[in-house]
Amino acid sequence: MAKITRITTQKKKKDRFNIFLDFGQGESYGFSVSEDILVKESLHKGMELDDGEIKALVEKDDLQKSYSLAIHYLSYRMRSEKEIREYLDKKETDPEQIEVIISRLYKEKLLSDQEFANSLVRSRIHTSSKGPLMIKKDLIEKGVSAAKAEEALTNYSFENQYEKAMKFAEKKLRSGGKKSFRQQIQNLQQTLMQKGFTNDVVQEVIANLPEQEEEDAEWQAVVYQGEKVLRKYERKAEGFELKQKVKGALYRKGFQIDEIQRFIEEYVVEE
Repeated sequence: MAKITRITTQKKKKDRFNIFLDFGQGESYGFSVSEDILVKESLHKGMELDDGEIKALVEKDDLQKSYSLAIHYLSYRMRSEKEIREYLDKKETDPEQIEVIISRLYKEKLLSDQEFANSLVRSRIHTSSKGPLMIKKDLIEKGVSAAKAEEALTNYSFENQYEKAMKFAEKKLRSGGKKSFRQQIQNLQQTLMQKGFTNDVVQEVIANLPEQEEEDAEWQAVVYQGEKVLRKYERKAEGFELKQKVKGALYRKGFQIDEIQRFIEEYVVEE
């Protein structure tokens, strides 16, 4: 048996207390506990503890410290169960204590993968240009089940997806003036799919894009690309061969044949 000889407040952590014990050979530091455990277990000077009781107190205090870590981790934002487990594991929390903490967090309604998924979806809708498929991938990587991810994505309506995809598409087209309109559309479709938008949304966006109103914009793109092609081929070919090379190169870039022909007539000088 050991007797508690002193209880002192830690200098840097006023809510923690050092317990000094005497095993019959003089006083020495025994262990430390939180204020909560000190009060709950009625620890006081002169109290006797056996080895089992000391071990149990240390384990309770470790559990309380790990639980406090989890609460602190949750204070920044909602977390998935997987995130909490990984965080506590990095903090070298005993696996059995992790299970106890996870159970307690669920019981106290501080942990819910469904609420976490709902929150993340709402956040992504307002802060990113990701489509639902990409968001679902994010959720699954964070340990959320496919079923809960699908449930959360009901918050991301088709109308919201269309609006976000269309806004991105219009911005993308405005910045792609040096490419043919057809090539811009092809690139846009690919980018929207990569961002996680479904084919239905992508096709709806493409179908409702405003017609290219300014023919001059397409013409300027033809000129820009055509001059690059000319510089590439004019030292290697001339006449009919040069025209064919320019035509082929511009056609592969997605320009219409009438625009290409206009460029040939205006810019490719007959020898």
